[in-house]
Parts: sequence; structure tokens; C-alpha cells
Amino acid sequence: MKVKKILVSQPRPDSGKSPYYDLASRQGVEVVLRPFIKVEGLSAKEFRQSKININDFTAIIFTARTAIDHFFRICEEMRITIPETMKYFCTTEQIALYLQKYIVYRKRKIFHGTGKLDSLLPAILKHKKENYLWIVSDVHKEDSGLLDKNGISYTKATMYRTVSNDFTPDEPFDYDMLVFFSPSGIQSLLKNFPDFEQGDIKIACFGPTTAQSVRDAGLRLDVEAGSHTNYQSMVTAIEDFLKNQK
Repeated sequence: MKVKKILVSQPRPDSGKSPYYDLASRQGVEVVLRPFIKVEGLSAKEFRQSKININDFTAIIFTARTAIDHFFRICEEMRITIPETMKYFCTTEQIALYLQKYIVYRKRKIFHGTGKLDSLLPAILKHKKENYLWIVSDVHKEDSGLLDKNGISYTKATMYRTVSNDFTPDEPFDYDMLVFFSPSGIQSLLKNFPDFEQGDIKIACFGPTTAQSVRDAGLRLDVEAGSHTNYQSMVTAIEDFLKNQK
């Protein structure tokens, strides 16, 4: 069975532009962007249960813009004033620049890496005496071993969580290919459709952990992309698959 309709588990872009829409145009298929998961912020009441006092910390670690949004939302809801002396450590420059949405951007208080936490470590080590608050989701990939190994004082604070973006009973599920980017997406698929039978439906995924989740769920993986494969782009991997089916 040829693939004619593809569900990509990502949010629709505000700009209305996406490489997946370009793929659809080139290959004559229909592409629907609809996430299987969504981010939900903890309420101030829920966060208080962690008994973390934000004012006890002198530096904040951010690994995502979503973390920034929920940190400042929680602070506003709890009426916490962040001192101007607070230092911010971000894993990328893009995340660091996003801070301008909430604070006056001063480079002397804001530091950034080039991707992962290890690229931020030199800056953290220069400020080793700081007490760090690391904003995370309930499901996060970042390994704190580097901080432990270097004797950094830090506390992880969960301020948002990943939940299933459930399908409504009247929402059609007539896709020939499903594209996933995280194990949470696979979990959401099985939550929404506990009796899911793959049959002729193709499954594509990005990254080794997502690929393993597909296999662990007893599903067939038809298209795979990521640094561990010959495809660095999910779009390219899917396009090659579509070309080969013609």
C-alpha cells in the first residue's frame, strides 16, 4: 500500500511554513502536523509541594525556552521577585537570547554553551560557588553526572510536564505513515489506541531512543533518521522512502 497521508507528530508552525509541507508538494502526499504530546505547566500549588525556595539560588540553568517560560510564570504566580544579581546559564545562544522576553539582557549575567550541557560546563566551573537551580520537565534527557563529578551545587526543579495530546472520538485516524520524535509520542499512540494494530501503516522516527521505543512496543520501524543512521534529516529519510515506493 502506497503512502498517501502522513501524520507528523509536531505542532503546526505559526508561520504556516514547514519542510514537511514542501515534501508533501514535491511527492504529492498529504501531510498533517499534529503533536501526540503537549507540554503542561505545573501550577504554583503543585510546585510548592517540592518545597524548593527559588530565592535560595543564585544561578539558573535553562536547557529549553519552554523552561524559561514556565520558570517566570511560576515566579509571577508565587509573587517572587528575581534579584538583578541572578546569573543565567543556557545551553545555547538561542535560549539565552530568549531571556530578553523577561529580563534586561546583560551579558555579564548570562552565559551560554553551544548545544548540550557539557558545552556549558566551562562557564559553570568559572562560577563554581553559585547555588544552581536547574529547570526541567518531568521527562528530561539531560544527564546531571557532569555537575556531580565537578562538585557543583544544584537542584533540579520540575516546572512543566509532558502529557498525551489525546485524540477526540470524532477525529479521523486514517494515516498511512506516522512520524515520531520521542518515546513519549509512542506512549501517547498506545494510550490513545490501546488496541492499535500497525498492519500496513508505516512508522518513521528520529533518534535511537525513539527507535528503541518503537521496537519495545512491538511495532515495525519502516523509516529511521538521526546521527546513528545515513539520514541526518527526517524529511530526507521520508522522501527517499516515498521515492522508492513509486
